[in-house]
Amino acid sequence: MFRKCLASLALGPVANPQSLIVAIPRITRTISPAASQLVQTRAVHHVPPQGRPPKILITGGLGQLGIECAKLLRTQYGSHNVILSDIVKPSKSVLENGPYIFADILDFKGLQKIVVDHRIDWLIHFSALLSAVGEQNVPLAVRVNIEGVHNVIELAKQYKLRIFVPSTIGAFGPDSPRNPTPNVTIQRPRTIYGVSKVHAELIGEYYYHKFGLDFRCLRFPGVISSDPPGGGTTDYAVAVFHDALRHGKYTCYLRPDTRLPMMYIDDCLRSLLEFMKAPNEKLKRRVYNVTAMSFTPEELVKELSKHVPHLHVAYKPDSRQLIADAWPEVFDDSDARRDWHWQHKYDLANLVDFMVKDVQENYINVDNQVQQTLQI
Repeated sequence: MFRKCLASLALGPVANPQSLIVAIPRITRTISPAASQLVQTRAVHHVPPQGRPPKILITGGLGQLGIECAKLLRTQYGSHNVILSDIVKPSKSVLENGPYIFADILDFKGLQKIVVDHRIDWLIHFSALLSAVGEQNVPLAVRVNIEGVHNVIELAKQYKLRIFVPSTIGAFGPDSPRNPTPNVTIQRPRTIYGVSKVHAELIGEYYYHKFGLDFRCLRFPGVISSDPPGGGTTDYAVAVFHDALRHGKYTCYLRPDTRLPMMYIDDCLRSLLEFMKAPNEKLKRRVYNVTAMSFTPEELVKELSKHVPHLHVAYKPDSRQLIADAWPEVFDDSDARRDWHWQHKYDLANLVDFMVKDVQENYINVDNQVQQTLQI
């Protein structure tokens, strides 16, 4: 799924695991003009030499965001300058679209070799276990989500890379204000996913203030794409399209009135690109909320029913409801809109229109063709 509308983002002014209990203090601090100048001076060497596009490494690249992120970045910087990586065997189409290498984020020396051999400038770190999956295997989530972040942060410091680590609405908890949830507030998440993301935010900010690391982080809401769901609590908003278009029915694991922030993948990836390209001096924070809309399962089903008139949805909340109940209902991303002029393009109606087309073309029709071939 990478329609021409996403490719066109490159022409404008401008998101294999991947795609969240302590009070969190204010995570920015005032520094003296001299110290500020020192940070900006040290950050200059993160920019590739003038005239050369950045060499970019994407970890966890075969998850929800990685492949599409690589496609978008390759339209900007050239196919050979964007290297996709993971520990999973890639498909033929992935190999045909640009460089792909094996990269284990728990192998620090292996990562060093990749950065040196390929002269990496930017590192986009998608490797993580999502919320529901992480709760099922906490030790693995700690290794991947925390030890892995330590490795890439230290790597970025050592080789003076610009590094992006995504965060999430899951970085907030039941003590956070939910409507709206501001950029800086108490967090206290109650999933290992959320705890690990708060840890990533704070360690990245620490390395920025301590070492001048060009660390950048966006807190994404639920990201909706036509890829099959991958274990996130907001993935009902993906699964419902697949089940509705195949079977005309869906069983939702959240209550119909559960409001959560959401974003279409095209907006998500465009926000990442614009944020990475933003001049360092424009960024007043290292971590920003970004979003596009908030809706409930009931509101999504109502819009989807315009395309699937006889759609039947049952609601049977499970353990994921407890996770969703602790997350923001509405995200305040006014800081991102002010500092680097973030603007979303897709509302609920647009999202549903494109999702129906994408799922139908890329999954339902393809599956039907495969079945017909097998029958012949």
